[in-house]
Amino acid sequence: MGDSDTVYTLDEALTTVGFGKYQGLLLAYGGLGWVAEAMEMMILSFVGSAVQSEWHLSSGQKSSISTVVFFGMLVGAYFWGVVSDNYGRKKGFLGVASITAIAGLLSAASPNYISLLLLRCITGVGLGGMHIYTSWFLEFVPTPSRGAWMIVFSSFWTLGTIFEAGLAWIIMPSFGWRWLVALSSGPSFIVLLLYCLAPESPRFLCMKGRTNEANNILRKAALLNGTALRAGKLVSDQEQDQMNESTASESTHLLSPRVDELYKYKANSSSLSILFSSKLIRTNLLLWLLYFGNTFAYYGVILLTSELSSDQSKCNSIKLHSGKSQNASLYIDVFITSLAEVPGLILSAFIVDRVGRKFSMVIMFVLASLLLLPLLAHQNEILTTTLLFGARTFISATFVVACIYCPEVYPTNIRATGVGIATAIGRIGGMICPLVAVGLVNDCQQAYAVILFQVTIILSALCVLLSPFETKGRNLADALAADDP
Repeated sequence: MGDSDTVYTLDEALTTVGFGKYQGLLLAYGGLGWVAEAMEMMILSFVGSAVQSEWHLSSGQKSSISTVVFFGMLVGAYFWGVVSDNYGRKKGFLGVASITAIAGLLSAASPNYISLLLLRCITGVGLGGMHIYTSWFLEFVPTPSRGAWMIVFSSFWTLGTIFEAGLAWIIMPSFGWRWLVALSSGPSFIVLLLYCLAPESPRFLCMKGRTNEANNILRKAALLNGTALRAGKLVSDQEQDQMNESTASESTHLLSPRVDELYKYKANSSSLSILFSSKLIRTNLLLWLLYFGNTFAYYGVILLTSELSSDQSKCNSIKLHSGKSQNASLYIDVFITSLAEVPGLILSAFIVDRVGRKFSMVIMFVLASLLLLPLLAHQNEILTTTLLFGARTFISATFVVACIYCPEVYPTNIRATGVGIATAIGRIGGMICPLVAVGLVNDCQQAYAVILFQVTIILSALCVLLSPFETKGRNLADALAADDP
């Protein structure tokens, strides 16, 4: 057994390497993947109304355009998670970017409603794997700065939503929805072109016993960052635990609320058998409900913005927008509320490493709920947009923190699969949400839609409170914490 001068773990190596130019390049690449997903998702705020008018669709058919995307994402979230955990993060990138780019571009040329549904569903399958970028980047970031840098990473989603809203404002009035859909596939093609430059996750390589490859990546990172790895041999957490017996990881692993519990790496166990073990039942259920509620509320606020901008005048004696200006108002309202994610990012970055992941989410859920309360009754355009701006600020911030918290909870050997299933459950919320936001508001039942969002937000906050552990400041685990069977 070597001492710290001859043996070091991945977390120790990442701390030595630090956060520098190397991670900055990874941030740009992974962030571009999130820009791609955000743009493809924000299309739903604009394309539905345009296609409904062009092809004379019913409200239900219009809602189905969003629903099939979320269905595809539900399937893709789990599938790409398994691929990533078993074959590497890079293999996941290749499949996700390829399907999203090609199907996204082809959907711009859809000759009819059915072909559009099919191609958008396939696009959703690709989009469902975008969570891999989060796990991949997370595994390169040193523990002390992980929270703040993951917030910066999440800002690329916000950048994508703002860019898509601005692009729609420019493209849609003059060129129509097909050009918007085609141009929105551009970031996915760029991710695909740059694929060969992205390194594999060293944490994944260590988990697979490929420590030499992981060490080579860390040395390149140290060279570019202007630092140097300590002399010695890189060992996986499993090897370190075996060498240090029962004293190695008493306070570093996340999956048990009792920090004195040992973990055992089960190399012969499948990701599903580990994920659905008795140790994770409570964790899984709470994370699934959190993702469901958060996704439902997030897309609810987005779709509520577009629906109130275009449809509220039918339900209110005070006409918000003239028929001629409704489309322009839609672009303006969606663009303004997209900017709401910027203060949400700033707020979450400020508090996530100070008060912890759990308390951050609870605070912001409560604030979002309070801002939605006045929308139980119809308000004027300015107040409605302002309230939705504030609600989106806090809901988007909880979404960001949840996307940090969940990958931190699961160990490396099931991280992408665990996050993928949680994301897939969230997509169910996304599938149901358009039916609520579009259906209820179109039927002049705005109050019922808002009540449903409020209940969902409160339940999500309760799930966070009941979660048995906080991940702030703790190292990532490579395998499940468990007693010997």
